[in-house]
Amino acid sequence: MISSIRAAAIGALCLAAFGQQANVNLDYRPQKNTENLIPFSATLNSPDVRDDRTVVFRLKAPQAHEVLLTGAVLTAIGPATKPVPFVKGEDGIWTLTIGPLKADLYQYHLMVDGMRIADPNNSIAAFTAMPPYSQLVVHGDGPAYYDARNVPHGAVTRHVYHSNVTNGERELYVYTPPGYDRAKRYPVLYLVGGSGELASNWIYDGRANFILDNLIAEGKAVPMLIAIPNNQVVHRNDPKHTERTFPIFEADLRGHIIPLVESQYSVIQSPKGRAISGLSMGGRHTQFVGFNSLDLFGSFGVLSAGDVDSEKTSAKFLNDPDVNKKVDYLFVGQGTHEANVRMGERCFALHKALANHKIEHEYYVGGSGAHDWSTWRHLLYYKFLPGLWRAKPAGGR
Repeated sequence: MISSIRAAAIGALCLAAFGQQANVNLDYRPQKNTENLIPFSATLNSPDVRDDRTVVFRLKAPQAHEVLLTGAVLTAIGPATKPVPFVKGEDGIWTLTIGPLKADLYQYHLMVDGMRIADPNNSIAAFTAMPPYSQLVVHGDGPAYYDARNVPHGAVTRHVYHSNVTNGERELYVYTPPGYDRAKRYPVLYLVGGSGELASNWIYDGRANFILDNLIAEGKAVPMLIAIPNNQVVHRNDPKHTERTFPIFEADLRGHIIPLVESQYSVIQSPKGRAISGLSMGGRHTQFVGFNSLDLFGSFGVLSAGDVDSEKTSAKFLNDPDVNKKVDYLFVGQGTHEANVRMGERCFALHKALANHKIEHEYYVGGSGAHDWSTWRHLLYYKFLPGLWRAKPAGGR
């Protein structure tokens, strides 16, 4: 995937020749030089993404002793890649060139003398429940499946509601498909995030709205609503997080989230028209809340999640003699480079338990990512969304 990793010092006179774009359009090449300008308020340009898919990172830190590149981007270099060092120039500017990389969106940090920071010159940063990271956009020859294309677009609405469960104000994002018509009733996917994610991350990192726009335009997915609640209901470092999170999230789902969606949108109000899916911790919410709520949901997507003791923890679901009649679609998937690690073992254990109980489901390992957004975008576009609310094939999935 990587033909070379090159580190080189570049003189300050060259820096003005490269610049990220000004975010005028939702361009699929936001980090390609087009105007020979440095990002507003930045000291230089980083990252600089070339058409050959090589990337140059730069950091001015004359007093630093070591600068490293780390984060999910390392998976694109190689699954076992360790943090990659920059080289310091005489002008105090550290540089690193990597690539070519596969066209995709990648998360990364810089490690400066042991301190992890976001790239201070990158205009695309994350907004999550965790400390910020930077995003690298490696473009291909045209807009990708997760980019804003010239197709009809749906709308994303942010709702703020009071929760008696968490005793505070919470948020919920709802995507309505292009041409949303209140005279029709639509199915709803309740899509949740992982540890440290906010509801907005399925929009900004996951690109769920653009992915569904493109799938609908391609005739590969049925028009549906996506409701994206905040499934952070307990501090993630709470020592009893596992025991507390599932009942609290289920109570908010039943008491506030689903009632809000069904009171304000024209949707199917039965399990046949509701699905729940999530990534990582959200996948466990799907398993431990969704599987126990067959009165609410008829379709499920477990992304990069599961439980090594699924036979015990999901016994009620697994031993329900009518489960194949109640469930319309069940998808379990993970990324190629997480299949042999702890998260992958959980996912495979769930698949194995479902298979042992002859529960119809689709199991998939694919994409070029690990436990990161590259995987979850891939699963959403190539497998899960196209599989929702389609007729079951003969013999199940």
